[in-house]
Amino acid sequence: MDIIAKATELVGGAVAAARRIGAPSHQAMGTAPQIPDAKKQGIMTLKMPVAYGWRDGRLPTCAPGLKVNAFASGLDHPRWIEVLPNGDVLVAESKEQAGPPKTLMDHAAHATMRRVKAIGKSANRVTLWRDEDGDGVAETREVFVENQNQPFGMALIGTTFYLGNTDGIVRFDYTPGATSLTGEGTRLVEFKPHGHWTRSLLVSPDESKIYAGVGSLSNIADDGMEVEEGRAAIWELDVASGDARIFASGLRNAVGMAWEPETGVLWTVVNERDGLGDETPPDYLTSVKEGGFYGWPYCYWGKTVDDRVPQDAAMVDKAITPDYALGGHTASLGLCWLPDGTLPGFGNGMVIGQHGSWNRSKLSGYKLIFVPFENGKPSGPPRDILSGFLSDDEKRAYGRPVGVTIGPDGKSLLMADDVGDIIWRVTAA
Repeated sequence: MDIIAKATELVGGAVAAARRIGAPSHQAMGTAPQIPDAKKQGIMTLKMPVAYGWRDGRLPTCAPGLKVNAFASGLDHPRWIEVLPNGDVLVAESKEQAGPPKTLMDHAAHATMRRVKAIGKSANRVTLWRDEDGDGVAETREVFVENQNQPFGMALIGTTFYLGNTDGIVRFDYTPGATSLTGEGTRLVEFKPHGHWTRSLLVSPDESKIYAGVGSLSNIADDGMEVEEGRAAIWELDVASGDARIFASGLRNAVGMAWEPETGVLWTVVNERDGLGDETPPDYLTSVKEGGFYGWPYCYWGKTVDDRVPQDAAMVDKAITPDYALGGHTASLGLCWLPDGTLPGFGNGMVIGQHGSWNRSKLSGYKLIFVPFENGKPSGPPRDILSGFLSDDEKRAYGRPVGVTIGPDGKSLLMADDVGDIIWRVTAA
């Protein structure tokens, strides 16, 4: 362990312990969350468990009536999943390739992220996994495409495959049943890399549009708004024309996206800002309106002003309040719609992969959760589908949930675990 890493562990532990004394006793959750007043942190809380992995037969804990098994293992930081029409499962394997740290806080943050394998050399590939005998375990693995730039989101429309690299969307020709792509692909849209680097993709129900999440460079536009241009937004790409535009903005880091089928409305999960407390503000799940502005960096949870940021009253005035709070710093990344009948005991709703916090005194997230929906809106408290990713003393991370999707059989969930290097499969017990 280097000197910076050791110093970060010691100082970060002391700061986290001190802040835990006055930490909120409840999570800011639901449609009407109790959000504590902001407490500016001179030194940001840095608390990260060590990446430990799954050993000695340990498995995630399932909700009653469910069971879990490893669909695929031995991956290199699996982040996102796409299931093809023929049942092949694609997995994006990548991690943040952080630039040189500029400040002492950058050094500390990098040391914290290395503890859980969140930064480092990226595999920069998509692998294809095939379960030929239908037993819920993939027998074959192929390299679908490699030498990419931090690949993440994936989408297929007909015989065209789209890949969300950190610096843009690339298009490839795809032959149904093929186990790999050929050629270098064609760049359709360019995005600014670095910062919040993931580029999730979602196809519209009529397959005419692709939506892409592009996160901010920094926490609260620390380097000014000019470098944030085109970021903290969901983009819309018109497939036929190739034209791209910002669909909604003020979303600090919108990652997973999904369609609510009854209303046809786009939903996303968003990671909110740091440095104001354990539960302030909460990450959130929200419907997304065309042209909507959701507050970042000027304000949060509607019109609560963040006075660390140079203000723009007109932007604050039009900020939309999110639909559903998910707790502070849960790092809610994965999102998919779960139709009634997919898993026993779970009706219609959204499934969310919570990657877990690194920046609060008592860790949060580290779960796969379900939010019930009724009449197109969240209708109750969240429920755990998978838990047990974090040790009781918060020192070890056995795994960290990321992307989630419905399995090829329509009766299971697949979830990427980028610490366990596993794709988990959840089914009826």
